[in-house]
Amino acid sequence: MVSVLLFGCHEVKEVRSGHFSSPQTDFAELSMEFLQQIKAGKDTQSIQDRLAKTSIVSLKNNLKTDAQRFAFWINVYNAYILVILREHPEYYDDRSDFFSREQIPIAGEKVSFATIEHGILRRSQWDKGLGYVRKWFPSKFERKLRVEKKDYRVHFALNCGAKDCPPVALYTPERIEGQLTKGTDLYLRRTTEYDASQNKVKVTALFSWFRGDFGGKSGVKKLLESHDLVPSAKKVKLHYKNYDWTLDLDNFIEL
Repeated sequence: MVSVLLFGCHEVKEVRSGHFSSPQTDFAELSMEFLQQIKAGKDTQSIQDRLAKTSIVSLKNNLKTDAQRFAFWINVYNAYILVILREHPEYYDDRSDFFSREQIPIAGEKVSFATIEHGILRRSQWDKGLGYVRKWFPSKFERKLRVEKKDYRVHFALNCGAKDCPPVALYTPERIEGQLTKGTDLYLRRTTEYDASQNKVKVTALFSWFRGDFGGKSGVKKLLESHDLVPSAKKVKLHYKNYDWTLDLDNFIEL
């Protein structure tokens, strides 16, 4: 039988094993603290340990909304990019291995950056499916923790450690809607080049790699038009830039 004890103003549950459960963690807030500590140059091992030792159930029960899930997972992804590549910049020599390697300890498992990006934040998309193909058999980890609805703006929030990656912001559930919108606009304005004489626009390679997330070429053009980056989506010619993979860490921004 589970009994409830009161210590000061905190309610703590006594479980059958005789141990006490810790007060519920606000994981979105913890993920933001993770990035704040990194930005300040402080040690983050205690936060990493807390994330590693929590459970899938605890994460699922605390991250109840997509706003909470997006804020938490974007922050965790960006934080571990910085933590790992600061210590091991040589890992970037083989980027395919780096992003697919199961090296992030969280909720009793080790997961990859690809799992967070494609499995959780893109709702179990196959990483090579260009945004059109979902995974046939997503893991239990993904099924329990992934977002309910995809949002293409996540592509302009995840920092992969390279020069052409979006900068790192501290996302909060309360402000994430505005933050994602602003971050998308800033990134597109930085990376988009329109040539009026040829009605041609050069855009980030992200639009090619994840074209299905944006509704194909027509969706990309409409998005550019909505941000006033092209005068009209009609007949504009789309060209994808090469991605600059030069390692560029500590690229923070306020949103």
